[in-house]
Amino acid sequence: QVQLVESGGGLVRAGGSLRLSCAASGRTFNIGAMGWFRQAPGKEREFVSAIIRSGGSTYYADFVTGRFTISRDNAKNTVWLQMNSLKPEDTAVYYCAAKYGNNYSDDEKFYNYWGQGTQVTVSS
Repeated sequence: QVQLVESGGGLVRAGGSLRLSCAASGRTFNIGAMGWFRQAPGKEREFVSAIIRSGGSTYYADFVTGRFTISRDNAKNTVWLQMNSLKPEDTAVYYCAAKYGNNYSDDEKFYNYWGQGTQVTVSS
């Protein structure tokens, strides 16, 4: 089993920045790609970003490209999501996810482990 714990969420004004962290523990050697998803009130959970195990390839949803940056440190079993130029529409619960296999996916059904989520609120 793998446990994922997110942190770093909070309240920020539009245009501000936050850095989310996701710490993995347990059988982390099983983890390949990792990703971030988010769910806004009344909406379905959606893909935000993903990174393969080596960190050599990253993927972003169109609505965050150029504003968010995903990174990871396997020695620390941690993945981060640096969020800049935040907008009110970025308000959501952000979830960290991990999957077996190193291939990227933007589909949540391919992810095997999930964190509990961290709330991000962007005020206008």
